Amino acid sequence: MLLLRRRLQRAPPQQLLCRFRATMGKLQSKLKHSTYRYSRPDAVLEERFQTRALQEYSPAHMDAVSAVAALDSDLCVSGGNDKTVVAYNWKTGNVVRRFQGHEHEITKIACVYKSKQFFSASRDRKVLMWDLHGSSQPSQQFSGHTMAVTGVAVSPDSSQLCTGSRDNTLLLWDVGTGQCVERASVSRNLVTHLCWVPREPYVLQTSEDKTVRLWDSRGLQVAHIFPAKQHIQTYCQVSEDGHRCLSCSNGFGGEGCEATLWDLRQTRNRICEYKGHFQTVASCVFLPRALAWVPVIATSSYDCKVKIWNQDTGACLFTLSLDGSGPLTSLAVGDTTSLLCASFSRGIHLLRVDHSRGLELREVAAF
Repeated sequence: MLLLRRRLQRAPPQQLLCRFRATMGKLQSKLKHSTYRYSRPDAVLEERFQTRALQEYSPAHMDAVSAVAALDSDLCVSGGNDKTVVAYNWKTGNVVRRFQGHEHEITKIACVYKSKQFFSASRDRKVLMWDLHGSSQPSQQFSGHTMAVTGVAVSPDSSQLCTGSRDNTLLLWDVGTGQCVERASVSRNLVTHLCWVPREPYVLQTSEDKTVRLWDSRGLQVAHIFPAKQHIQTYCQVSEDGHRCLSCSNGFGGEGCEATLWDLRQTRNRICEYKGHFQTVASCVFLPRALAWVPVIATSSYDCKVKIWNQDTGACLFTLSLDGSGPLTSLAVGDTTSLLCASFSRGIHLLRVDHSRGLELREVAAF
């Protein structure tokens, strides 16, 4: 016991945390108990308990994970408060590579699916580009904002990058040269997220001023502003066909805490709202059409819950509670049946859609 105490006293804090998480992982890989709510076909909500074996992989990060994105059907890229970008094989549970270059916490991750390049934004006011098979150093750096970078989106052909910040500005970059080619500033437009519309020259943006803006990258001009919501818009995503988009809002105690579906075509109306979370909704995604008999979306919230919704009616089809994970910060579609969910306290969760008893969402691994 005395020898163990001396070894622990000599170990650096990060090593101690690694040992602690490894020990906890062994304990948590045993049978676990969780609660979820299920919406039956007759619309009656019932609460069930499930006991499951959870696989605990080696952790990707040693601190809160702020963003996760799917690089392909095996790999994801994540960033967090440990200032590290990690490429991880979530099917095998192995770290592929770690990248370090930021001076402060990472806020966002962006990539083009099935590409080998990805981008990380940080509170250090920079965006760095990384190559999965390249140097451990960033292959390009984009510096031009005066405050934390809180939005980053890459064009479908990977030639352009759009970044947004709490300094009220959007910058458009040439990826090849690293040069800023356009700049736009809107008063009180504190950017919270950016995403590029597939096959279009448009960028969608959410803001702390409670609006969702659509920007035309050709000159970086505002093409449309959706009607303002009652709460800060925290995140946005566009459907694969580019016809619809989602935004979600902050809130507390059930006020706000919603996702909104918008029409991106000529009418550009609000289509549906998804209400049921009790704290800020931090992320929202369109799920693959093959997952369910109806179009579905998923949301993650600071209330530790992931919800699946009927896209057309707004009905909540399933709720999974990831107890003890703290705020759920980011969602990404891993493959046709899997979701990746980043959390503040327990790393990244691998969730799987199960059709054995209707539409269910199960946690199968964490890393």
